[in-house]
Amino acid sequence: MPNGFPAPALELSADEARRVILSAQGFLGAGSRRGGVTAMLRRLAAVQLDTISVLARSHELVAYARLGAVGRAQIERAYWHDPALAFEYWCHAACIVPIGDWPLYSFRRRAYRERRFRWHEVPPTVDKVLDQVRNEGPLTTTELGGAKNGGPWWDWSDVKIAVEFLLDIGEVVCTRRVGWRRVYDVAERVVPTSLLGHDLTDAECVARLTGIAGAALGVATRADLADFVRVRGAHGALLDQALLDGTSGLVPVRVAGWSDGRGGRGPAGRATPSNAWAHPSALETAPRGRHRTTPLSPFDSLVWDRARTERVFGFTHRLEAYVPKDKRVHGYFTMPVLAGGRLIGRVDPAREGSTFVARQVGFEPAAGRAGTAVRAGTAEAMAAALWEAAAWVGCDDVRVERVGAPELAAPLQAALRESPAGLA
Repeated sequence: MPNGFPAPALELSADEARRVILSAQGFLGAGSRRGGVTAMLRRLAAVQLDTISVLARSHELVAYARLGAVGRAQIERAYWHDPALAFEYWCHAACIVPIGDWPLYSFRRRAYRERRFRWHEVPPTVDKVLDQVRNEGPLTTTELGGAKNGGPWWDWSDVKIAVEFLLDIGEVVCTRRVGWRRVYDVAERVVPTSLLGHDLTDAECVARLTGIAGAALGVATRADLADFVRVRGAHGALLDQALLDGTSGLVPVRVAGWSDGRGGRGPAGRATPSNAWAHPSALETAPRGRHRTTPLSPFDSLVWDRARTERVFGFTHRLEAYVPKDKRVHGYFTMPVLAGGRLIGRVDPAREGSTFVARQVGFEPAAGRAGTAVRAGTAEAMAAALWEAAAWVGCDDVRVERVGAPELAAPLQAALRESPAGLA
């Protein structure tokens, strides 16, 4: 029986599940920081990429949130500068994934090859583009001949369509970005031979990726797992089968207060006493250790699934970067703030010279209704998160422009005046 969990062994309270999730995601306990960015990537299995950069790129924020003030150049080197470490591919979205997982995505590469279409029809010049990358690579799209025809962003040139299709089917690989442009090279020069020739069936791929997703998420519903791996239809059925027959390596658990999303039925519509899944190693001991206090990228795997974030933390979050400015509630790039294992609020950050600017700080309603001591503690945690993030991006001052909870404005300003040691 797992040590530290109540009998029966696979019954978890919502708080116990939340701590398992925080530990699996690298936010609880010092052990999760060992090995730096490389170990973190293996733990998370996928780090989402995004074009938006406010304080830093999202994939850099993911590392900072778990590891603290590791240098941004160091993060980039760990992700990109060793072709045997990672590559970019489609998981939950466009993600950095460990190179060791290359064989596991062959199911997706085969599906793209059979479809021969994703966003655009594949041009007849695709073989010519492959030859160019093979003979002259590594190359960016610009070096290949240009990414666009001159119209809107989706008006890709034939070169761009061809090389992205070659990426989808695994003929070329992106192992780094330069100025946010993908750098492409042929798979045989980038992927170790032992991995390149490792062929797996679709069922084997999905089963192993499901297990990896479960280990990364800590405790997850079927929907959470499918969202991580981004499977549906026939591949979704393979995920269900991997859960039911045990080939995923995950075990069923029941989390109090969680719905399974299927009206009391589990994978493939079968009745089940469980409503979630976990890796057995995550249940061996009750997670312990110090919690990280940090703002989170909205694309961080702790919060990238909005339904899961609400279920686990009771926190409703929406990215408003693509919402018209006059209709935004919380701000352009609102970052949830984690403290004490809970999401205590959010900040919309910006930077003006050496000043970290919080355009808006929001606190969860419970903080505003709490007693004076709790409000002060919440404000202090928010201030600590802001100061540490400011120092990481090279700022020596923090300015808050608006606080969503008026009763917490004064405590927050008081906490901010207490400059952290070494930052004054």
